[in-house]
Amino acid sequence: MGRWQDGRGTLRLAAGSAADGGRSSDASPVPLEIAASYRARTRGLLGRDGLTGALLLTPATSVHTVRMRFPIDVAFLDRRLRVLAVRTMPPGRLGRPRLRARHVLEAEAGSMERWGLRRGTRVEIDVG
Repeated sequence: MGRWQDGRGTLRLAAGSAADGGRSSDASPVPLEIAASYRARTRGLLGRDGLTGALLLTPATSVHTVRMRFPIDVAFLDRRLRVLAVRTMPPGRLGRPRLRARHVLEAEAGSMERWGLRRGTRVEIDVG
């Protein structure tokens, strides 16, 4: 995808990704918010009590949970939308930057495990 813009979309695990053993993905699509502007990335999940689906921060290489109200799962994605690492972060933490990361996906803690999202998984994003 070219230049990202703030908005909404859908997140899917790509068919044939490492996480599903090469089978086609039958996981349900996940509602997605896209934060591409400086203002939207800075605001992120601050001031919220929860999140339905996921939030994509782009471009981004790290996140923090200072002043957040709930723990989150964080997935670092490379330029091809492949997951480099997944971490759970409690409120009040500073995350370290990931060198090859270009995007960061955030969701409520436990969500990514339910979705089957882990290192090596490739995701697809439908905008609109």
